[in-house]
Amino acid sequence: MSILASENKTEEIGGFLDRLGKTLTQRPFYHAGGWLAFLALLVAMQWRTGEFTFGVSLANELINVVFYIIVVYINLLYIFPTYLKKGKFGTYIFLLIGVALVFTPLKLALKYILFSKAGGVQQDILENLSAYFFSTFLVAGLSTVGKIMVDWITQNRIKDKAETETMQSELRFLKSQINPHFLFNTLNSLYALTLKKDDKAPDIVIKLSEMMRYMLYECNEPKVPLRKEINYLQNYLDLERLRQRKGIDIQLEVSGNVSDQMVAPLLLIPFLENSFKHGVNANIKDGFVKATLRVEPRSIHFILENSKGSIMPTQVHGNRPSGGIGLVNVRRRLQLLYPDKYELDVKETPGTYAVHLDLQLL
Repeated sequence: MSILASENKTEEIGGFLDRLGKTLTQRPFYHAGGWLAFLALLVAMQWRTGEFTFGVSLANELINVVFYIIVVYINLLYIFPTYLKKGKFGTYIFLLIGVALVFTPLKLALKYILFSKAGGVQQDILENLSAYFFSTFLVAGLSTVGKIMVDWITQNRIKDKAETETMQSELRFLKSQINPHFLFNTLNSLYALTLKKDDKAPDIVIKLSEMMRYMLYECNEPKVPLRKEINYLQNYLDLERLRQRKGIDIQLEVSGNVSDQMVAPLLLIPFLENSFKHGVNANIKDGFVKATLRVEPRSIHFILENSKGSIMPTQVHGNRPSGGIGLVNVRRRLQLLYPDKYELDVKETPGTYAVHLDLQLL
């Protein structure tokens, strides 16, 4: 029972602290905290001069802050949204000066009456009339600057959040196009082999299961270890070697130190898919797919070259860009995930199709 009671007490304290945190971060509370801090600063500055006692300093600055609050919120709640936000700058300045001209005399008259026995305060009022007006106008103006900065930060946060949500939505869509596409092609090949009772079928099942495990359980993260992505590519090429006819030269050469680099998942596989889809077909006697991946500490350099048949990708897909939807998706993903951090070069010759990707890892 004592352990249970202790756990309940801990939960109650945690709940109280959570509610307290949410309450203190609400606008009225942090505004009040800001004004109290401003009052404490003014009192400390005046009291340290030694001109007035602490009580007089506190009362004097409390009146100042009360009038500052009135002027600031008139500005923020009415003048600023009604005039400045609508571009009426001249009217806004005129009204701000008018508010300072109205409330500064009221403040000084109140202080002059209340501090009649504190001659130093009255003398300070008479000698610094213009300074009192300027301070009121300055505080109101600074509140405008603060409001503009807060609005700008808020708008940027909203914009960034919207862009992030849009990007994540697009990435999920693009990845969903990649996975079923590969699975469909592989299952077709597996079905053909099982009909022929080919001994290669069990090997394909094993390779496919490893690849599906990777896609289902690890590719949901924004970044994956580069070594796992490379292993996925190698499995894919092993699978292609099993199902392709003899005479097709399939190579993947990896160089460099593969350590803790991270990369967006399934970024390179569409290049390979397209190389087999469009570059290795019945019209090519001795087709080839040759890929090299050079790994550096903070970048990768991927080069893929494949043979090209008499039927061009653009002929197969009409007006669709060369390489089909796979490469279009890759370009889009690169733009979303690695803006200004990549170079993608695609070249075609009568007999070959080559892709060169330089990617800076974040």
